[in-house]
Amino acid sequence: MVSLGCSMEVSKIKGHMMKPKGVGIAILSQYGVMPLTAFCLAKGFHLTGITAVVILICGCCPGGLLSNVLTLAVHGDMNLSIVMTTCSTLLALGMMPLLLYLYCQGFSNLQSAVPYVDIIISLVMILVPCSVGIIINHYRPQYSKIISKVGLSIFMASIVVITIMTTVGIGGSILNVLSPKLTTVALLMPFIGYALGYIISALLKLSPAEQRTVAMETGCQNVQLCITILKLAFPPETIGPLFLFPFVFGTCQIIDAVGIIVVFRCHQRFMGKKTDAYQPATGEELKTPSEGTT
Repeated sequence: MVSLGCSMEVSKIKGHMMKPKGVGIAILSQYGVMPLTAFCLAKGFHLTGITAVVILICGCCPGGLLSNVLTLAVHGDMNLSIVMTTCSTLLALGMMPLLLYLYCQGFSNLQSAVPYVDIIISLVMILVPCSVGIIINHYRPQYSKIISKVGLSIFMASIVVITIMTTVGIGGSILNVLSPKLTTVALLMPFIGYALGYIISALLKLSPAEQRTVAMETGCQNVQLCITILKLAFPPETIGPLFLFPFVFGTCQIIDAVGIIVVFRCHQRFMGKKTDAYQPATGEELKTPSEGTT
């Protein structure tokens, strides 16, 4: 997260807060598209009972830290990504109980199972290291690119290691939730989120970098929060092997995203176009706004 903070600027963060069009569109996509997508998939595949509830809980969770890394990978707007992740996490304190109430009628224990403490902890985990990165970028911008590249490499390597260790740890138990229906839902839900997030932001005329950012923020859910809710809401004998579904869903998020990133990079290579990716501001650029206001 420090490396992600190195790709942010205070002036651009203020710009998103003062003109929150991109943030508003991203929040609407996050809390409008994903819960509805989860509900439609559960209905479309005729999922019932606890299975449908697990799918809905995954769809109602806010965005996670993974979306920030994916935004960097597709040359999106990192300032918008961090602001969006922070806002969606804050709003989750109220939106998750509301969405779970609307979509999970008949399961009243879910509202009291929303992990407020874990949401606050995840917010701190976003803000503190990003603040360190912003300070570095502001006072020592010459180190920003190096820290960003090293941090991204370490993060991607850690994802691979954690995935392998998790797979080995849970072993054959995960096979119990790899039914054709659940696997298809796990693959479709993030992909639909990526696609609709991009389409909605394009229709509302956000910049290309912002469109890619909204797509990543919409399709990525906080799997850790989903796991926590399942732990708190249901005893093991009730949920059974479905407790492992968030692991499958999180893996599918990465698989879908990697496919999108590969297509995006190939398109850029073959078309020979440069993206409007983030570029650190120079000292003169940072002075220009203040000079124009005097």
